[in-house]
Amino acid sequence: MPFGAETLHDGRTRFRLWAPSARSVELVVGDGNESRAMKMPMESGGWCELVTTAPPGTRYRYRIDGTLDVPDPASRYNPEDVHGPSMVIDAAAYEWPDESWRGRPWNEAVIYELHVGTFSPDGTFAGVERRLDYLAKLGVTAIELMPLADFPGKRNWGYDGVLPYAPDATYGAPEDLKRLVAAAHARGVMVLVDVVYNHFGPEGNYLHAYAAPFFTERHHTAWGAAINFDGSESRPVRDFFIHNALYWLDEYHVDGLRFDAVHAILDDSKPHILVELAETVRKGPGRHRHIHLVLENDHNEARYLEYHGDSPRWYNAQWNDDQHHALHVLLTGEKDSFFVDYAQDAVKHLARTFAEGYVYQGEPSPFRGGKPRGEPSAHLPPVACVNFLQNHDQVGNRALGERLVALTTPERLRVATAAWLLAPATPMLFMGEEFAASTPFLFFCDFEPQLAQAVTEGRRREFGGFTQFTGTSESVIPDPNHPDTFERSKIDWLALERPEHASWLEFYKKLLAVRRDRIVPRLAGTDGHAGRYTIFGDGAIAVAWTLGDGSTLELRLNLLDTLTRAGSPPQGELLHCEPANAANAFDAGELPANASAIYLQRASR
Repeated sequence: MPFGAETLHDGRTRFRLWAPSARSVELVVGDGNESRAMKMPMESGGWCELVTTAPPGTRYRYRIDGTLDVPDPASRYNPEDVHGPSMVIDAAAYEWPDESWRGRPWNEAVIYELHVGTFSPDGTFAGVERRLDYLAKLGVTAIELMPLADFPGKRNWGYDGVLPYAPDATYGAPEDLKRLVAAAHARGVMVLVDVVYNHFGPEGNYLHAYAAPFFTERHHTAWGAAINFDGSESRPVRDFFIHNALYWLDEYHVDGLRFDAVHAILDDSKPHILVELAETVRKGPGRHRHIHLVLENDHNEARYLEYHGDSPRWYNAQWNDDQHHALHVLLTGEKDSFFVDYAQDAVKHLARTFAEGYVYQGEPSPFRGGKPRGEPSAHLPPVACVNFLQNHDQVGNRALGERLVALTTPERLRVATAAWLLAPATPMLFMGEEFAASTPFLFFCDFEPQLAQAVTEGRRREFGGFTQFTGTSESVIPDPNHPDTFERSKIDWLALERPEHASWLEFYKKLLAVRRDRIVPRLAGTDGHAGRYTIFGDGAIAVAWTLGDGSTLELRLNLLDTLTRAGSPPQGELLHCEPANAANAFDAGELPANASAIYLQRASR
């Protein structure tokens, strides 16, 4: 790794920093009266490097121009938070017990997104590890950890990280994360990590002081000046993030990465940073084991998801907001904000997401002022979409953090859940949804006082104009910086002792077992253009997919309150019907109100 502190075989440590804007850089090793400062030689291209005695566990920082002490931007561990010193870590010290692990094929992925700080009472990597048996029995084959990069304060979603190489000390030390990954692999569970390469958080980012070319005014994002991926001196910037991806995959043995909001990664050069990064991963750790790369991309750029057989050229899949939004409109009736794009023809939009992936494949988006959005996606295999009913964004970006179970009826939610989990696209659950958790997931952070006040006021202005808050006090909207907002967001595992929550858990287990046993074995070899849909009456749908073994999977779904007739009854074996007593109506060629059924017709010999 060309950045940061690397322990050497002779017991010394090499320290390396890119500081093109600094006049001088000193390495400060140790704490307090025991610290010593050593001048770092300046090399060409803005690099500083020094090799000295500094065993693992040594605290260190860089002194810029004799006045400003900063942590290592490639720190492997910052035990005193983002403003404190970094710590030398021996990357090879942990003895991995998973050397035979090669991961799992993407076709087998059932993802469970979780936030380490709110998933368990203690909010640590060890707390997640204690729930791995539970997740494996549920039917989860991959956990996706919301961003781990060191963030300011004691609590944060993770998208305000400023030290991308350092797992936040609130969750535990680096070896604690490695133990979690190894324990997951021992249970056949993959681990994905959410990474943020589109911006740095607003507190604790010192790069401006000594590496100004890290940012550019040529592009702007919602967070201000963009990260410099295509201007002069952008090579070290690109390498910083490419090596960060390799770091998580190699040093922590994780099985894949989810890339946050790549539509805000602005790069006019060729190859685009997303292409260069993916190709580097595929030629590196991806040669020896299954590595999965997933995008969040509001632009619906299907170009990054091209497949050769069952192997992606670059990225395995994209989070499919389109399906979530169409389902959400049908389940809740909400039509505010971006949901306006799905309010008209919501059923048709939903059918298209099941069969083709995206709703917006180049069509104008009303929410975006009529600008075209997206690229054709029907040619992609179904698993190139990660579909979900809930995730951290769609719950946490609500003012009150309500989960879907609070916004629709249990009966309709079960109908939608059965349809979504048994479709061939890659499913993702959000922590707690499998037992209808009633605890909210709120937006929370822990910034310094002035920034904290600005964030709280901004959050309340953002939602103050919503109809549901008209005439109410701003205090109804939780303060993101108050510790109670974070505590309220923690999963209440005692809820599983109550029958209504235990029954939801059994429902999810049953559906995931059907998926594992009857659908997943047929997904390998499923090509693009596999899906086709039909709409009946005012809004019932049938979607059929030709799977890799030649069999046909058919979904029939009606989220309306009225019965509709189909042209013919479904073919094949009924895998699941929700509710169960609607099976006879489906078999008779009807689409009963608020019901779904899925059928499997084996390929003829």
